[in-house]
Amino acid sequence: MASQFIRQTLTKTKPSTIVRRFSTAAAVASPTGYEEPTGVTMKGVKISGRPLYLDMQATTPVDPRVLDSMLPFYLSRYGNPHSRTHLYGWESETAVETARAQVAALIGASPKEIVFTSGATESNNISVKGVMHFYKEKKRHVITTQTEHKCVLDSCRHLQQEGFEVTYLPVGSDGLIDLDRLRKEIRPDTGLVSIMAVNNEIGVVQPLEEIGKICKEFNVPFHTDAAQALGKIKVDVEKWNVSLMSLSGHKIYGPKGVGALYMRRRPRIRVEPQMNGGGQERGIRSGTVPTPLVVGMGAACELAMKEMEYDEKRIKGLQERLLNGIREKIDGVVVNGSMDRRYVGNLNLSFAYVEGESLLMGLKEVAVSSGSACTSASLEPSYVLRALGVDEDMAHTSIRFGIGRFTTEEEIDKAVELTVKQVEKLREMSPLYEMVKEGIDIKQIQWAQH
Repeated sequence: MASQFIRQTLTKTKPSTIVRRFSTAAAVASPTGYEEPTGVTMKGVKISGRPLYLDMQATTPVDPRVLDSMLPFYLSRYGNPHSRTHLYGWESETAVETARAQVAALIGASPKEIVFTSGATESNNISVKGVMHFYKEKKRHVITTQTEHKCVLDSCRHLQQEGFEVTYLPVGSDGLIDLDRLRKEIRPDTGLVSIMAVNNEIGVVQPLEEIGKICKEFNVPFHTDAAQALGKIKVDVEKWNVSLMSLSGHKIYGPKGVGALYMRRRPRIRVEPQMNGGGQERGIRSGTVPTPLVVGMGAACELAMKEMEYDEKRIKGLQERLLNGIREKIDGVVVNGSMDRRYVGNLNLSFAYVEGESLLMGLKEVAVSSGSACTSASLEPSYVLRALGVDEDMAHTSIRFGIGRFTTEEEIDKAVELTVKQVEKLREMSPLYEMVKEGIDIKQIQWAQH
């Protein structure tokens, strides 16, 4: 297969190069940084080898089987799917429609209800702004949550600047919304309820079926950002009664740069396009459909449909191994978000009496994050954790471990070892931890200001 040739090419290394023994991805590419016999140096940081990858909510490696499906459309079947006069266009169009059916099958939809986009961010923008702009004469109110992805929150703020009203629902300490509160906030001019399926930072799964029933009762369109749910939990657009659903390719071992938007046909939901052009994708998303990327997303959805049950069972075992391994060796470990309603591949932990940035810097050999990849560059504590009511000091110490299809037991064990070692090292330097061990209640201390 073509991917075997590429894999061999990518993995050819100099005699002085050391490649990490355990690999999250099935095909390991040499890093773009300078790799010495003693390790890797990149951006001024030197580590002993490629880090363990435990950041699956940020992105996933492309499954080699997905790559195999994509390569012909880069190398030989490179026609524009909108070219109607020759074989190259016809075969690309057929491939796009096959992928559309594969995506639709995974969520229980009709292929005619799938619109391809550049990713979940674009799908969220079309859903939130597109719906409200289309129905702007009668509908002026949106309901969402305080813990949505930034692109939904920013789209809502954009609408507020245009004169629309937005209600940001709070969540409980478990990260879940209050259904009675949602019911009370719906108004005659409510044009959209937008609530994400699986939270990208803490992994909690909202009660989507119940939310859908409430929206149906009040005849309000329901949009959900399902980027973190697709291929990981069972998604059913009919059961959830969603009108619009945002999907992403690179969260399910597919390529980056492609996503999809589910739009219900009966009852029909209408949107105002956010981009003008040649009228592709029923005029909702103009622009040439990128055949290789779309084929890759379709293949990833088909694989997820076949392997979701197996993946979930295996990932659940790895999550328990990680959590139990850490808790057996150190105390003061808190799981952020509900453990009962949670996607098993997301484990967000806070470590008491540890400075968060120091912990992240000390875990250079484990690729993890302090929250969403879209906001982790900020030194502010996670707005999602603050919405849960997590204390600022604990919110600062949160680490999100993302486990996936290619994660190994050896990687989990190594991550436990490195995390425990770094937390213990930082606590040894913490005067607060010393006071707690001596039985002092530090919350009762009145600190003097100088």
